[in-house]
Amino acid sequence: MKFEVRDVPPRTAWALEQAGVHPLLARLFAARGVASADDLDDGLARLLPPAQLKGTREAAVLLADAIAAGRRLCFVADYDCDGATACAVGIRGLKLLGAPHVDYLVPDRVVDGYGLTPPIAERVAARGAELLITVDNGIASVDGVAAARAAGLQVLVTDHHLPGDTLPASDVTVNPNQPGCGFESKSLAGVGVMFYVLLALRAELRARGAFDAAAQPRLDALLPLVALGTVADVVRLDANNRRLVAQGLRRIRAGQMPAGLAALFAVAGRDARKASTFDFGFALGPRINAAGRLADMTLGIELLLTDDAARADELARTLDGINRERREIEGGMREQALSIAEGLFDPAAEPPAALCVFDPDFHEGVVGIVAARLKDKLHRPTFVFAPSGAEGRGHELKGSGRSIAGFHLRDALDLVAKRHPGVLLKFGGHAMAAGCTIAEEHFEVFEQALQQVATEWLDAATLTRRLATDGPLPAEYRRPDVVDTLHQAVWGQGFAAPVFNEEVEVLGQRLVGEKHLALKLRHQGQPVDGIWFGHTEPLPARAHLAFRLEADEWQGVRRVRLLVEGLAG
Repeated sequence: MKFEVRDVPPRTAWALEQAGVHPLLARLFAARGVASADDLDDGLARLLPPAQLKGTREAAVLLADAIAAGRRLCFVADYDCDGATACAVGIRGLKLLGAPHVDYLVPDRVVDGYGLTPPIAERVAARGAELLITVDNGIASVDGVAAARAAGLQVLVTDHHLPGDTLPASDVTVNPNQPGCGFESKSLAGVGVMFYVLLALRAELRARGAFDAAAQPRLDALLPLVALGTVADVVRLDANNRRLVAQGLRRIRAGQMPAGLAALFAVAGRDARKASTFDFGFALGPRINAAGRLADMTLGIELLLTDDAARADELARTLDGINRERREIEGGMREQALSIAEGLFDPAAEPPAALCVFDPDFHEGVVGIVAARLKDKLHRPTFVFAPSGAEGRGHELKGSGRSIAGFHLRDALDLVAKRHPGVLLKFGGHAMAAGCTIAEEHFEVFEQALQQVATEWLDAATLTRRLATDGPLPAEYRRPDVVDTLHQAVWGQGFAAPVFNEEVEVLGQRLVGEKHLALKLRHQGQPVDGIWFGHTEPLPARAHLAFRLEADEWQGVRRVRLLVEGLAG
C-alpha cells in the first residue's frame, strides 16, 4: 500500500483557524477543498435553491393539483436505505402538506427486480392510485413508465441515478443528472431529491394561499431521514449534501427524530446524543438495508413511518435480527468468494485487472456487500454473481459490482454491452457501484469482456492500492476531546474521515478473536493502544502505519486508541 499525503494550502488553513475553526480541523478541511469559513456554514439558508433543480417547479404543480383534487398517490421505492428513507420522507412530507391519500409499494428484489417495471405499474393501478411517484429509481424505467401511463396513471419520476440513452416518458422527471439540469450538486441522493421536491411543493402551496410563511408545515423535521439516506447511499458529500447531513445530525443529537431512528440507535447500542456519520453508514443503514436484502423493505419503511415507540422498538429488533442473519450469510459467502477469486490467479502474481466470481449457492441479496469486501481486499473492480431467485429465470445470474478509482463501472458495462450484444440482459448503476443480469451460459464471456475493458483502461499505477492520508498526527491532538471534535464533523464519500500516517514503534501485539491484531504502540514517545481489525499478520518492530482515531473507554477512563488502516509497503 502506498500512502499519499493530502496537500494542505497553508493560507487557507490559517484563514480557517483565524475564523475560529479548531486548528486540526482547519488543516483537515483545507486539505479537502474547503476554501473559506463560508463553505462550513451549514445553515438551511445556504442550501442550493430548489428552483435550480430541473423539474421541481413542474413536480410541485403536479402534486399541488393532485392534493387539491384529493387524488390517490402511490410511491414506488427502491429496496435500499436511500429508497426507504426517500419513501418515508415523501409520505411524511406529503401528509404534512395536506395529501389525503398516500400509499407505497416496494418491489421484491428477487421476484420483481429493480425499479418500476410494467407489472409493478399494473399493481399500482390496481390499488386505485392516480399518481405514481418513483423514489430512488425510475430514470431507467422506460417500459414501466410507459405501462403506467397506458394504465391511466400520471407519473412523477424522482431519481438520482445516471440516465441511459432513452429517458422515460413521465409527466415530470426530477433528477440532477438528467440532461439540461443545471443543479450544482449532482450528488444528491434519492432522498435528497425527494426532499427538494417537497420544498418546491411547499412553496407552490404557499403561493396558492394554502398557508403563509409563519404557519407553513416544518419540513426540517424530515432532515434526520434525509441525512441517514444520504450517508447510507455513499453519495459524494459535497457542500450541499454536507449541509443536509449536518442539519439531520444536529436534530438527532437534540433528540428530535422519528421513533424508528431512536429505536435503531438503541438496538445498535449507539448513543444518539453523539450521533455521527459513522452511525448512519455502519449501524443504522445496514440494519435497514438488511430488510431489502433478505426479507421485505416494507419492514424498514414501516419503521421509518411509525410514531409509536413500542411499534418502532419491535420493528427495530426484527431488523436487527435480520441483519445478524445477513452477516452470517455474508461471512460464509465472503470466504467462499475469496477462495474462488484467489483460485483465478497465481498467489505469487498480481490478480487480473478485474474479478468476476459466481457460485450457485450464493444469495443474490448479499452479492453487493461481498463484491465490496473483495474489492477492498484485492483492489480490483469486482463483480459477484448469484442465481436469480425469480420464477422463470432459473438460468439467469444477478451480479453486483464495486469498483476502484479510475474505473467507471457503469461505463465499462456499457462498453461490454456494445461489444457483446445480448450478453447483458439488464445493467445500470454509477461509477463505483453497478448491477447487471446475465444468462448463466454467458458468465465466462462477461468475465473475459470485463477483464478486457479493465486491461485497456487500468495501468499499473491505478492498480496499486493507494490511501490518501493527512500526514502525522501532532502529539498534542492525541486526546479524547479532540477525537470527539473530529467525530462531530460531517465525513463521508468525497470528504473522507481523517486518516493519519507515521512511523511508530510496536511494543507488543497479539491476536484477539482470531482475526484482529491488538497492538501496544509508542507514538511520538508515548504509549498508545491500537487495533487492526481483520488483520492477522504480525508487524515489524517499527512500522509505518495509517490510522484513524477512536476514544476508547475502560473502567471509566477515556483514552485514545489508534484504528490501523494500512501498512506502508
